[in-house]
Amino acid sequence: MYHNNNINLTPGILKGIIWSVAGIILIIVAMAFIRPWYNVWSQEMEGKAEFAKAEQNRKIKIEEAKANLEAEKLNAQAEIERAKGAAEAIRIENGSITSTYIQYLWVRQQSDLSNKTVIYIPTETNLPILESTRALMTPKE
Repeated sequence: MYHNNNINLTPGILKGIIWSVAGIILIIVAMAFIRPWYNVWSQEMEGKAEFAKAEQNRKIKIEEAKANLEAEKLNAQAEIERAKGAAEAIRIENGSITSTYIQYLWVRQQSDLSNKTVIYIPTETNLPILESTRALMTPKE
């Protein structure tokens, strides 16, 4: 038995198939032209993003440098004030550094040692042994 499977193509169905194929071909051709332009645009946007990031990093570094400069200026001013105070203290001591003043400076310096253990060994004159750190230093070659 032979069955004849005739496909009934009406003009409307045939027209629809032709328009669909033409539409697919048109999309493929359009993508062939649009894709290179998109790639160029995409790379341009990536470049702009990288430039903006580099500019922001540069601004951050400048601000950090300004902050460091300001800190150094303030440290220098503090050092000048300390020197003025020491000069005034020496003037009060009649222009000479006495052993009592040296002892005072040594005791004041101990507050700067945060995690160090300091052992105070009194001497005959109740002055600290200031040269004890030399024993810990290795001779330079």
